[in-house]
Amino acid sequence: MGLAKTGGAVSFALWALIIGAMMITMALAGSLLKRLPLSASMLYLAAGYGVGMSGLWPLMPNPADYAPVLERVSEVALLISLFSVGLKLGLPLWGRQWNLPLRLALLAMLITVVLVAAIAYLAFALPLGAAILLGGILAPTDPVLASDVQVDDPADRDRLRFSLTGEGGLNDGAAFPFVMLGLGLLGLHDLGTGAWHWLAVDFLWALSGGLLIGIALGTLVGKLVFYLRTSHSEAVGLDEFVSLGLIALAYGTAQLACASGFLAVFAAGLALQRIRKEPRGEPEVKDVQAGPAGLQDKEAHLAVATHPELAGAYMAQAARDFTEQLERIAELLIVLVVGFFLPYTRFDPATSAFVACLLLVVRPLSVWLGLRGAAVSRDQRLMISWFGIRGIGSIYYLMFALSHGLTGAAADQVLTLTLTAIAVSIVAHGISVTPLMALYVRRQSRRAARRVKRPDDGR
Repeated sequence: MGLAKTGGAVSFALWALIIGAMMITMALAGSLLKRLPLSASMLYLAAGYGVGMSGLWPLMPNPADYAPVLERVSEVALLISLFSVGLKLGLPLWGRQWNLPLRLALLAMLITVVLVAAIAYLAFALPLGAAILLGGILAPTDPVLASDVQVDDPADRDRLRFSLTGEGGLNDGAAFPFVMLGLGLLGLHDLGTGAWHWLAVDFLWALSGGLLIGIALGTLVGKLVFYLRTSHSEAVGLDEFVSLGLIALAYGTAQLACASGFLAVFAAGLALQRIRKEPRGEPEVKDVQAGPAGLQDKEAHLAVATHPELAGAYMAQAARDFTEQLERIAELLIVLVVGFFLPYTRFDPATSAFVACLLLVVRPLSVWLGLRGAAVSRDQRLMISWFGIRGIGSIYYLMFALSHGLTGAAADQVLTLTLTAIAVSIVAHGISVTPLMALYVRRQSRRAARRVKRPDDGR
């Protein structure tokens, strides 16, 4: 009993109670939420905020005190989500449909960094390094919280969903150079003479090397498992180990090579789901998805897992199912933490104006400039402009900066602006995603119907 009364034990027990209650709630009410203008993240945020405001802790803890732990937790969450995103995208990186995600993740993100840095420098009097750092922290969009606008499976070719999913997978790694540039200008990272180290290593090599390492390892591991299963009926089962092992292998290799571990993990997932033998007829992905759940014996299960035309899709589907479950748990933990620390921030008129500008001006303007001349409909451009959801990537880079020496007034300002932007994004996008996506689907269906009728009208 004495141990249970200690502060640490009470805190752990309380968090266990909250997390357990939220998990049960989502298991019971998850399908209902999909029909309402609410998101699971909104409930997590509210629960975390309620705990933070409850007075159960004598003093509101400073997020900076927990930065090293939260950096690792958010990093693991982000790695899982990036691998999951890679598994959902059914096209290789050199496919033509990657034009939009690449422009969003590179050009539009660069414009976002510049605009956010300019606002922070001019309106909040942040040092140039801190302003660029804030731009790098807030530039990436979130692949977890944007799940309602993601592709559902590798066969989904909708431009809106594919663009937002691909952008979320790429820009978490592409934001790294700007975070390092901001830290370097603050004297917290060595940029090299004339910034050569930043340009050559932190920018060019980090981005290209991360993608190359991830594609190589994802292809190698995928082909090895595929070969063992289809040729020798070996290495069947434990797909969870394959997923986690590939995530760790790609991340560790890239980090040791001074490349982006985030891009490596994303590319590894993308490469893994491409490992398959093309079937002679129509793709049988649906059979693979429905197969394991309906199989009653190990022999039938083994037959699907080792079938030359189904083994690749089966392996990718098993990895997707596993990582999606982990992704939901990661979302719960990180958003609860965001809500818990919200009372520590200052929600004043200047902060409100900054967040409104980020969502209503910076994001639309960066998308408009980044996609100029692109073959994208007005509806898709508007939806992409709105759904620039901030989340786990921003949390990771914020904690990374705090762990690497960001302190003082600049740290407090960056912390306040980042946490507030994430919280407002969760609420605003959570409320709007269900009605807007329903409207988008209806409009797309009507356009498709008109295209089908047009040849008849001309007869």
